[in-house]
Amino acid sequence: MKGVVTLGDGQLEIRDFPKPVPGPGEVLVQMKASGICGSDLMGMRRPAADVAKLPKCNPFGHEPCGVIAALGPGVTTVQVGQRVMVFHYAGCTKCKYCRIGYEQLCVEGNNYFGASHARGFPGGHEDFMVVPARVCMRMPDALSFEAGASISCGTGTAYAAVKKLEVSGRDTLAVFGQGPVGLSATLLGAAMGARVIAIDVVPYRLELAKKLGAAEVVNAKERDSVQAVKDLTHGEGAEATLECTANAVVRAQTINAAKLFGRACFVGEGGTVTLDNVSQQVIHKHLTILGSWTFPTWMLEECADWIVDRRVPIDNLITHRFPLAQAREAYDLFIKGETGKVAFTWP
Repeated sequence: MKGVVTLGDGQLEIRDFPKPVPGPGEVLVQMKASGICGSDLMGMRRPAADVAKLPKCNPFGHEPCGVIAALGPGVTTVQVGQRVMVFHYAGCTKCKYCRIGYEQLCVEGNNYFGASHARGFPGGHEDFMVVPARVCMRMPDALSFEAGASISCGTGTAYAAVKKLEVSGRDTLAVFGQGPVGLSATLLGAAMGARVIAIDVVPYRLELAKKLGAAEVVNAKERDSVQAVKDLTHGEGAEATLECTANAVVRAQTINAAKLFGRACFVGEGGTVTLDNVSQQVIHKHLTILGSWTFPTWMLEECADWIVDRRVPIDNLITHRFPLAQAREAYDLFIKGETGKVAFTWP
């Protein structure tokens, strides 16, 4: 079978791998879709010299979605032929965080699917993938495999953040950054009834945000983002703001664009933030600042059902599909930023 590995310094390679066999408690998933995530780029950009020292190079990609192809010994929770989304972390199953579904917070350390090293499980950018049966989540028949892959990380992450912000039809939600997570937040926030202001610097993504339900769009290259949000909210700022960029300046803008008694949430990974005047920007505003990192296992199914029940047009988020053989072309396009969600697909 084929799988995509990263060599570091932005380089990829398609390699042959033996078809894996599931062990006790594991299943073999035949891939039908595997999404590209912005966090893939961090692994791709590692120095090649560091990657070369790793004892093993696994296929990467952590948004897997497919069909159960085989069961390992003792598996009774899923069936061969079942359509599943794959939660991309696996913890010890015993600590208090694993027991409430947050296996990414496991006190023993989690296995992260798609990490290009020996410790992590192989990822979804391969024809077949072995995973613990417990991380395979039921996928509604009404969802496409590409949608299921998106929900497995980017869209699920946005759902958890918007839910944590308690967004409703009473709110204006300003979403800073319109990559796949930000676009998902725009789509979901609008579906929850909020008036969404979408902010980015890429015209393609701002146009896509309009199609996904944004009431207003702001090109941050042309207008001051904070002032634009205030101009669109009678000078007050938004009830809820969401940061999806990891950019230090944008993080401060996310704080400053929230109104008195507002809520601000950080989702973008890494980076820093500097506030010039915490009293004025946070304390005197009675601002609630939240952090949100992915989602628990059970929320994967909740998000999928919510999208189906409300007929949210999630397939409009997925703008490009590639076969695995075109991995280089897919990542080159994604890096340019003129895409929505990009996915590898299989017949």
